[in-house]
Amino acid sequence: MVLPILLFLVTLIFIIWQPKGLQIGTTAVIGAVIAVILGIVSMSDIFEVTTIVWDATLAFIGIIILSMTLDEIGFFEWCALKMAKLANGDGHLMFVYSILLGALTSALFANDGAALILTPILLAKMRILQLNTKTIIAFLLAGGFISDSASLPLVFSNLTNIVTANYFQIGFLEYSINMIVPFIVSVIVSILFLWLILRKDIPKKVDISLLKEPSSAIKNQTLFYFSWVFLAILLVGYFIGDSYDIPVSVFALGGGLLFLFIASYFKCAKIGLTIKNAPWQVVWFSIGLYIVVYGLKNGGLTEYLSQLLNYLNTNYSSFAVVATGFISAFLSAIMNNMPTVMIMNIALKDIENISMVYANIIGCNLGPKMTPFGSLATLLWLHVLSKKGVTIGFWEYSKFGLIITPPVLFIVLLFV
Repeated sequence: MVLPILLFLVTLIFIIWQPKGLQIGTTAVIGAVIAVILGIVSMSDIFEVTTIVWDATLAFIGIIILSMTLDEIGFFEWCALKMAKLANGDGHLMFVYSILLGALTSALFANDGAALILTPILLAKMRILQLNTKTIIAFLLAGGFISDSASLPLVFSNLTNIVTANYFQIGFLEYSINMIVPFIVSVIVSILFLWLILRKDIPKKVDISLLKEPSSAIKNQTLFYFSWVFLAILLVGYFIGDSYDIPVSVFALGGGLLFLFIASYFKCAKIGLTIKNAPWQVVWFSIGLYIVVYGLKNGGLTEYLSQLLNYLNTNYSSFAVVATGFISAFLSAIMNNMPTVMIMNIALKDIENISMVYANIIGCNLGPKMTPFGSLATLLWLHVLSKKGVTIGFWEYSKFGLIITPPVLFIVLLFV
């Protein structure tokens, strides 16, 4: 176990540190190559890992391409402006609406999409509104938290969802039926706790006259109206595809590329530039880090976890679901949720308790919020903010995450 753990820790440190602009995907691939050279994983292991993650990774790329294209036509800016206008100058109502917008964006365009696309738009609007630094940080922390806590309802809402659904052969409809209640509970409870913790930094009144009209954000009205129809058809397509066991990535990537071509026809997006700017490093990150993590599996970590989870399920069945969620959350917080979901899935494979599988997803989606490096979405979110001149320190973030995550996680797990 020593060598696989050491390699994983070094790889994770470099992923978080990113010295001299070393990108996360490049680091993960280097770690994977070293794992092969040292004999920690074999070529057959690489094939198995690729089999597990290919659908999730391609689906993620498709969702991001769709999000980027919608952003190009002004879709998300319109949503942000509409949200601000609906609040009618009430700061607390604007706070709640911004969280709801983040929740819907995360659910429909994945947590990473919410972090990459919505965060800079909301930040720009808050600066136009001349809100003070504490208020901006409060809104950003709330948005960052909801991007993960609301990434539960659909298979494509989070990479961890896709990987787990594929691993346990959970259909799109079956997944949605089982996770819709935890999603609703998570959003409601998140809003409540976020407001309680951050209410002192939320202004009572905001001068929304400084903002432009939502309609001015739209580049092409016809394409904007069509985008709503397209999204509805795409969502229906996921459910139809579920009946025929069609991979999620077929609709996610296919839909993203199709909408990009349509937007290009309307001269609202450039195909080459959008594809070039897509986060391809995530592909290498997913495959590379999973290969490194598979070394932990070969070293026996999943066997220990499997024994623990099986013991809980056998002797404390009523507690096993909550315990599974917190184990996943803790591991996600210290070693990132992507490797955690894979390790936990393998450990849960022979335990016939589907509720523990869903608890694992919830733990891997909410647990990362306890540390800045817990999820890829948070790393992307912090990177976006730093490029915009907003720095949230390690301890500032961790203090906030450790306060809000455990109670929200506990309540949501009670509804699995």
